[in-house]
Amino acid sequence: MNTEKQPQQSQTGSEFEREPVPKSALLGFKSFIGMYAGEHCAGTELMIGPLFVAAGVSAFDLVAGLLLGNALAVFSWMLLCAPIATRRRLTLYYHLEKICGRKLVTLYNLANGMMFCFLAGAMVTVSATAVGVWFKFKMPGLNDLYPNSIGWVVAVAVVGGLIAIVAAYGYKTVAKFANIAAPWMVLVFLAFGFVGLRQFINETGAEVKSLGDFWTLANTHIWKGGAPLEGQVKFTFWHVMFFSWFCNMAMHIGMSDLSVFRFARKSWYAIASSAGMYVGHFMAWISASILYAYQLHLNPADTDVLPGPLAYRAAGLVGLLCVIIAGWTTANPTIYRAGLAFQALSPKSSRFKVTLITGAIATIAGMFPAIAMKLLDFVALYGLVLMPMGAVIFVDFWIIRKFGLQSYYAELSGKTFNWAAGLAWFVTLAIAWVLVKFAGVQIFFVSLPGWFVAALLYIVLSKIYQKKLRPVAAE
Repeated sequence: MNTEKQPQQSQTGSEFEREPVPKSALLGFKSFIGMYAGEHCAGTELMIGPLFVAAGVSAFDLVAGLLLGNALAVFSWMLLCAPIATRRRLTLYYHLEKICGRKLVTLYNLANGMMFCFLAGAMVTVSATAVGVWFKFKMPGLNDLYPNSIGWVVAVAVVGGLIAIVAAYGYKTVAKFANIAAPWMVLVFLAFGFVGLRQFINETGAEVKSLGDFWTLANTHIWKGGAPLEGQVKFTFWHVMFFSWFCNMAMHIGMSDLSVFRFARKSWYAIASSAGMYVGHFMAWISASILYAYQLHLNPADTDVLPGPLAYRAAGLVGLLCVIIAGWTTANPTIYRAGLAFQALSPKSSRFKVTLITGAIATIAGMFPAIAMKLLDFVALYGLVLMPMGAVIFVDFWIIRKFGLQSYYAELSGKTFNWAAGLAWFVTLAIAWVLVKFAGVQIFFVSLPGWFVAALLYIVLSKIYQKKLRPVAAE
């Protein structure tokens, strides 16, 4: 139970950055449905979905892996993140400050905020690929690192600026925008799948009159389970499962969505994440896979993955609008989270202005296509980097007192750098790096054992470090 006083009015602004969210500001279930459906049914699905085709995954491995992996993601939000969020009702950053101390959380916030900026920049890039089809300016290729036309720079600047303004107005505005856009986007993504399937049927002459007929088409033409495209890693059931579970690891296991679910009246509202997982990370990924497989069927040499042209081929101008808005609804909460991270570095600064500056950074990042073209690698990396602190938060809230230790150690002791938390973070990342770099373990598979390593390290190191608590508290 949260015993902290619930203020009737925020003293730091409408987002309650450094105090628990009061009951008067709590949101209903509908807000979270719209937010998660909008954020995870995004333009980037038209980049992620084709990965599975390029990786040579089979139909069974894809469907089974997505069903299980997305379920694990929903349970991670429900069982790890939301219960802490609704009991403490603090932002991730203020929560960590109480555990880690001001100096350590400053380092974390810098890393977190910049990663969210780059991620949001990738979403802006996705939206701009749709604008490029509309206005016919030159767009970057898969191997381009830098902007290659004035039209591209202008399109990214306009899209990024509009996204930043919406995010700056706060979570309620972000949720409202997502609620308006999400239902329409879902229908368009569903249409992508049916259009792609119809194109396959017309091109191959196959008869699809039953689920069995569709499964035959899926195995023979869409997810054939053969060798991956050149430069791609072969995907199995385990790759799909862990990717779908951990592609949002920073949000649930990494606890970034403490900042979101602190507004929820009940912790079970986290089941709303299933709207994003099974609409976006299941239906939309499958739809995008079908579109890309059809592109390869028409021309095996055409391996480019550009969301705008891919959507335009399937649904014309409606597809382009979907990509623009879908990228928008994903970037909005991402910039909002990044703004909170940077605002926590300077609590007296205006969150509105900080979020606008954050949006500007994300927009500049979006002008460099290398970020979006390497999105899958980046998603895995940023989740891994933030995961250890999620383990620290979980242990500090649920477990550490069972060992006779104190939670919120930095706040109680006056420490500005909790070395137990800091070393748990640094050592876990070092171990993960060694496993990937020298042991040949793929990055998809190091995060799960890494979480347990971080949790154990934090307990052991706290047992040593917190011996100083009583003398400090006595002073």
